[in-house]
Amino acid sequence: MMKKVYDCFQVADILLPPESADISKWAVIACDQYTSEPEYWRECASHIGHAPSTYRCILPEAFLSDATPKKIASINDTMRDYLYNYLKCYRNTMIYVRRTLKNGSVRTGIVGTVDLEEYDYSPASKSLIRATEGTVLERIPPRVHIRRGAPLELPHIMMLIDDPGRTVIEQVEPSGTPVYDGELYSGGHITGWVLDTEACERVRKALSGLAEPCRLADMYGSDKDPLIFAVGDGNHSLATAKTCWEEIKRSLTKEEMANHPARRALVELVNLHDASLEFEPIYRLVMGVDPGRLISALTLYAQENSRNELLPACHQVIYYKSYGTKGEVHFTKAPHMLTVGTLDAFLEEYISSSPGKKPVVDYIHGIENLNRLAESRRDTVGFSFTGMKKSELFASVIKYGPLPRKTFSMGSADDKRYYVEARRIKTDAELSV
Repeated sequence: MMKKVYDCFQVADILLPPESADISKWAVIACDQYTSEPEYWRECASHIGHAPSTYRCILPEAFLSDATPKKIASINDTMRDYLYNYLKCYRNTMIYVRRTLKNGSVRTGIVGTVDLEEYDYSPASKSLIRATEGTVLERIPPRVHIRRGAPLELPHIMMLIDDPGRTVIEQVEPSGTPVYDGELYSGGHITGWVLDTEACERVRKALSGLAEPCRLADMYGSDKDPLIFAVGDGNHSLATAKTCWEEIKRSLTKEEMANHPARRALVELVNLHDASLEFEPIYRLVMGVDPGRLISALTLYAQENSRNELLPACHQVIYYKSYGTKGEVHFTKAPHMLTVGTLDAFLEEYISSSPGKKPVVDYIHGIENLNRLAESRRDTVGFSFTGMKKSELFASVIKYGPLPRKTFSMGSADDKRYYVEARRIKTDAELSV
């Protein structure tokens, strides 16, 4: 098992802009951020102007309806242009990343590749790499459509390791001149260093140490089917890479499968115990309902579940509605380990049984935003609850599988990963077609 972990995270030929590049224009935030705020992306595009930028190599989900063949071809043509005429290749390396967030805290990570053969996003997954939240299968095909012909990948995936002893990332000391260093558009500051061969090897050996049987048994109660890499952000991006790889490998020989660049995916490895990494619950806002009926139904649901002695947990759900009305619903027994899981189970049942036009659920960051939105309409109810502790993440996924969709957010939108590095995912033969 330790050998599998050692092989899973590896060096890569990493492509970066020249040192003279303006990082505030080259790097843009993950495409799945600001999906309801196209004005953010328009302002970003205005800031970039005509400068080379990863903005021209992605399609923000705010504009996913623009995923026409012409637009996708334009993205792929830009990637080819950057590959041959702009980006510089750093071979067989990893990138040490130091990110200063807007609140002043510092997050460190290491960019390398993971083996997609060791990743399974299904709910029953026992693989080394797993999703932490449920994967929405409907979100994958549009992304596959864009990635299928792309010569490059640009990662916004943050891969978590459970390393309370800080034995992997924190033992790296970067040296020399950074290969990039600059302010991010709305996202703080970022600096990156290329790691030498010795440092990369230390990282891989330290990672394999996380799979020691005694350590796994102490931390999780068993060394069977260990979870070593948990996808914190960007699971649908990784699931897209996996789907494309499954398509590609069907026509390859065993030797070709082992060496094809699409078998691996570029990610940033981050320690779950990094002090800057904060888990925030994502709340629920339900629109298009009679608030009184909804709260009564939730109260009845809590009472009915509380009679079942086999259920595992007790929860408190706080609700907000118009004119500042606030209240609580208590579960002395609940059908899910997490409050959000219990609430989602109720809402799914309630919405499916609602006659006529169905209520709509939105996912909200921050109590203030939730309360403001709930107060703004009479047909709306907001629900808040206590979030999970980040230290519980790995044990929960190991025991119960992926968490409910939109359980937590790792910091605010501007704290998410920005596109900086790139990597070829086509062979020479495929690029020549």
